[in-house]
Amino acid sequence: MVPASVAITSEPDYRDSFGDGTPDFLRLDSSSDRQAFRHWFTLIAERQAFMGPKLPAEINDCAALLRFSYREALRRHDAAWAKSQDWGPLPAAADIGKYQYPYTPVGPRLFRVSEGRFSPSDLSDGSFAEFADVKTLVLANAHFVSRDVHRALPGDLIFFRQFEQGSPFHSMVVVGRSNFGPGEDWVVYHTGPEASWPGEIRRVTLSSLLQHPDARWRPLPGNRNFLGIYRWNILREAN
Repeated sequence: MVPASVAITSEPDYRDSFGDGTPDFLRLDSSSDRQAFRHWFTLIAERQAFMGPKLPAEINDCAALLRFSYREALRRHDAAWAKSQDWGPLPAAADIGKYQYPYTPVGPRLFRVSEGRFSPSDLSDGSFAEFADVKTLVLANAHFVSRDVHRALPGDLIFFRQFEQGSPFHSMVVVGRSNFGPGEDWVVYHTGPEASWPGEIRRVTLSSLLQHPDARWRPLPGNRNFLGIYRWNILREAN
C-alpha cells in the first residue's frame, strides 16, 4: 500500500507583536544582536563628531545622522567597509547576526514612513523607504521609553519639539560612555542648517546638556519641548 502524500505549506510570519509598525522579522531577537547594534550605532554616530571636513556629505541634519548611523550599524564591518569609511583599524566587536544591510528582510528600505500596525501590503506599497525625516524616524521607527533621561540606554534617542523653529522636531543620540576614552555619559547630534550656515555635529556630556543655557534644550520632565526618550523598534523586547 502506497502511503498517502502530505503537502506541507508554510506562510510567512508577518506578526507585529507590539503593534508599532515594525514586523517581528525585523526585530533583533537576541541580546547579542541588540548589543551589537547599540555598539556600532553609538560608535558610528559619535565618530562623526571627529570627522571635520571628512564628514559624509549626506549628514546635513539630525535625521541624516540617525539614518547614516542606523544603516551603517547594520552592515558587515570588514576591511572593505573600514576602507570605505576611512576608518583605519577596526575595534574588535561582533556584527549583527540576524541580517546585514543591504540584505535585510526589507532590502535597503530600512525606515517605516507611515505610522500604524504592520500589514503585509506595507512591503510593496511604499510604507518602507530609505529616507525619513526625524519626526518619522522617531514616531514610526521607535517607541517612547520615558521622560527620565537617566533611563536611557546607549543608542536611545532624545526627542525634542521646538515650537519656535521652522523645523521643530530634533533628535539626539545617547552614546553613554564614550567609545573614544573613559569619562562621563555623552550625547551627539547635528544642529541642522540655519540660513547659510550648514550646521555641525556636536558632542556634549549629558550633564552639560541637562544644564544647557537655553532651557528649551534640557531633557527634563518640566520642559514642554522635551518629548522624551525613544528606543528603536528593532530593539524592542517583551517586558
